[in-house]
Amino acid sequence: MGELIVTILTGLSSAASLFLVAAGLSIIFGVTRIVNFAHGSFYMLGAFIGYTMVQAIGGTIVSYWVAVLIAALVVGLIGVLMEILLLRRIYHAPELFQLIATFGVILVIQDVAKEIWGNEDIVSPRAPGLDGAVEIFGQRLPEYDLALIAIAPMVLIGLRLLFYKTRWGTLVRAATQDRQMVAALGVNQRWLFTGVVFLGSLLAGLGGAVQLPKGGADLLMDFGIIAEAFVVVVVGGMGSLGGAFLAAILIGLLNVFGIQIFPNSTLVMMFLVMAVVLVFRPWGLLGKPETPAATGTEIPNEPLRPAVPMVKVLAGLVLAFLIALPLLQELFPTVLDPFVIVQANEILFFVLFAAALHFIMGPGGMVSFGHAAFFGGGAYTSALLVFHFGLPFELAFPAAPIGAALLALIIGWFCVRLTGVYFAMLTLAFAQIAWSIVFQWTEVTEGDDGINSIWPSDWVTPLVLYYLTLGLTVAGVLLIRRIVFSPFGYALRAGRDSPLRSEAIGINIRRQQWFAFTISGAFAGVAGALFLYTKGSIAPTSMEIARSFDALLMTLLGGVEALAGPVVGAAAFKLLEDLFAASEYWRGLMGITIIALVLLLPKGVAGFAQTGVGRRLGLSRAEEVRA
Repeated sequence: MGELIVTILTGLSSAASLFLVAAGLSIIFGVTRIVNFAHGSFYMLGAFIGYTMVQAIGGTIVSYWVAVLIAALVVGLIGVLMEILLLRRIYHAPELFQLIATFGVILVIQDVAKEIWGNEDIVSPRAPGLDGAVEIFGQRLPEYDLALIAIAPMVLIGLRLLFYKTRWGTLVRAATQDRQMVAALGVNQRWLFTGVVFLGSLLAGLGGAVQLPKGGADLLMDFGIIAEAFVVVVVGGMGSLGGAFLAAILIGLLNVFGIQIFPNSTLVMMFLVMAVVLVFRPWGLLGKPETPAATGTEIPNEPLRPAVPMVKVLAGLVLAFLIALPLLQELFPTVLDPFVIVQANEILFFVLFAAALHFIMGPGGMVSFGHAAFFGGGAYTSALLVFHFGLPFELAFPAAPIGAALLALIIGWFCVRLTGVYFAMLTLAFAQIAWSIVFQWTEVTEGDDGINSIWPSDWVTPLVLYYLTLGLTVAGVLLIRRIVFSPFGYALRAGRDSPLRSEAIGINIRRQQWFAFTISGAFAGVAGALFLYTKGSIAPTSMEIARSFDALLMTLLGGVEALAGPVVGAAAFKLLEDLFAASEYWRGLMGITIIALVLLLPKGVAGFAQTGVGRRLGLSRAEEVRA
């Protein structure tokens, strides 16, 4: 009995700091509609700043909690700085670009934190007055855990009083329901948004500071907490504080019991719970259905246009250069390093990966946070056939898109029932489940070590592999473009732009989206197979969240509204990554570059160029559509 009670209380204490972070994330999203990926960075800053403040003034029980509150306030002010300098300038931009901007903030904050506090993990001293333990039926529980259990409901009560008993809280709730009406009533939404970001960031900083005696501080905290926070917010229901509180308790308890009962399930348990909840209750436990325009992942509805002659000429010149690249490298070895072929090869299969994601994002209006499942799924399909059955390259390679398509067919059947953030998070959940399988099923997938020494047949020399990658990438991009401008593509876009009208004329939107999701998965599988045979190995890292967000960054940097977006975005992203790789502060440099691109080119690089080409040619919008 004592062990059970202590386990439950331990889970509740873990849920406390998780609730603080998730509550802040839910508040910011509810009003500003920003999916703030930098929220985990504020949690990390709360821990680091909290440690600094505790070391400076936290000698007594009173001064310790004063130091924690000061750290939370400082993080709240940092959030205000981000809102004023960055978010306020891009509220007019598509919401997905706001997401990318906050991802750039993550990279900048990581390098700033490394510069200030170093690379080493920080172990915080225990909280004064709460450094002992209580005995419960023969089992000992830290006193600090009991303090955390008390903090969470106190914060929840305080937030409910703030939102339901004050004028500011009423305005925040009104903005959550109808921002346009609040603006029409003369409310200064600019400062309302600033106040909301301050409160949300303060809660994230408080969550990081209060967990110091339990976990310390390190540079991986931001990515470690953000996935859990999103799971809590989505399971509870976007914008619901009560739902976040309930979901945090559920996830906290599942984590502690999972470690004891199913140790191998801890990596995937919360994502499995999220998948189950969203399948049976699409808006979360206490959430409410939202319109697609209010989900935080709205896709611009600009018409996709065929390339104008100037763009076709430019594309032809680039293709000619890529075809001649090996010859140019041999002729000018001092100018073109041999590594340029490897770099070009890598850019090409990531172009195909980004194009596959763009196919469902642009024409389909579906944002996937877990597309790496199909990239890695295709690679693992081919690698497993070689590793376990000894199939040659000629048979194993074509199996990759088939395996990825089957995986997408299964996952897509569940996901296309949802929209917006819920769709995106369900794709993330299934991707994490797939990652957990390849990570933990060591007997089949070799686990974390990955499957090594998977090379193509002898006739596939590096030069042949380069041209194979080039040919498949070009063919894949052209085929995707052909599908976009086919009757199927027009029906898919009709379902994106006007679901009610599309249903009225007999288009089965969900079936169209399901097929598009499957097609996208197949192309991603081809990209994964090219990655496998270029690198000679595949590991679970190819299916991680980071790989999915690489594809998302490539697509958004290039531009969702332009069919050339994934091509330009993938090339730009990989070139920037290689350019900054040698620097100790490559994360910060990449983050600053991403933020600058979002501020200067809100439609993406290709979207900006496409608009510029149209204007220089003197084409009106209607003429551009007919071009």
